Amino acid sequence: MHMTIGEPKHPFPSWVPEVLAQAVDGFAKYPPNDGAPELLDAISGWLNRRYGVDVPNDQIMALNGTREGLFNALIALCPEQTSRGEKPVVLIPNPFYQVYAVAAVTVGAEPVFLPAIPDNNFLPDYSKLPPEILNRTEVAFICSPTNPQGAVADRDYWANLIALAEKYDFKIFADECYSEIYRDAPPPGALEVAREGGADPERVTIFHSLSKRSNLPGLRSGFVAGGPESIKRVRQLRAYAGAPLPLPLQRVAERAWTDEEHVIENRRLYQEKYAIADEIFADVPGYRPPEAGFFLWLPVEDGEAAAMKMWTETGVRVLPGAYLSRDVNEENPGKGFIRVAMVAPKEDMTRGLIQIRDGLYK
Repeated sequence: MHMTIGEPKHPFPSWVPEVLAQAVDGFAKYPPNDGAPELLDAISGWLNRRYGVDVPNDQIMALNGTREGLFNALIALCPEQTSRGEKPVVLIPNPFYQVYAVAAVTVGAEPVFLPAIPDNNFLPDYSKLPPEILNRTEVAFICSPTNPQGAVADRDYWANLIALAEKYDFKIFADECYSEIYRDAPPPGALEVAREGGADPERVTIFHSLSKRSNLPGLRSGFVAGGPESIKRVRQLRAYAGAPLPLPLQRVAERAWTDEEHVIENRRLYQEKYAIADEIFADVPGYRPPEAGFFLWLPVEDGEAAAMKMWTETGVRVLPGAYLSRDVNEENPGKGFIRVAMVAPKEDMTRGLIQIRDGLYK
């Protein structure tokens, strides 16, 4: 049983084939580079309903999935040198989504990894960095809800990070791809908090996806939104080096951003899975129920050994936490964890989680 990769298995909306069929003639046309006006309208409307922010269409760009956006936005927005002529720094939580580090290396920046561990609720405290690092920082990545731990940045966390970015003049790249999968209250958004606090419009750039929200990982559709100058530069890079989303797929994405019924049902299914996981691991020392997302971040003595044990003895595949982390000062914050994706059908997932509990904790 594969419980390593976060590929959603819940049904995608039933209307997808119909919308795709109606738009199939769009394959005969070059698609709009930045996104069709109707798609950008749909995204702008969703941002207003979800976060209460007004984002005009020229401050949004459709993406071929957010991985493309996270990578290319750094190329577009991170300078080769700081204003002082120094090598730029990119701040990255540790563990992290691997594209953050790849993008930093690609632009010639120095990646600086900050631990996201139980002691700080799995959210890096960038304020603890020395001024000589913060003065060179150009971009800070943050994922909320977090992958792999399922923690949520609250309004205070966002406000403090934005204030730090204002003080040291760096940008925040907010990866919010798991924002619609949560237990109770919807996670606050970075752009929402930035607007409330009157931050520089260029301070925050957000990234969202239909892969998790709508169970459409194969659609490869998401968006980036931010300040007018930031999105202008991201769009300029797309014009020279990017690939727009085919028009029929944009029509499906347009419909997805305007429909909440399937999102509510998807969230209900994950909430059932949270309850199952909480019951199965209730007696496991150090188990922390995820606040959001669809991963479990389970404490073990050695993640690689635990993953090998599960695979060889039960056929259940999980991901060693160290594979998502970077060694810093001879310590790896993911070494004592495994990541378990709760994406399989409920019965299969339950069986897999019981095997993990019995194989590793009894």
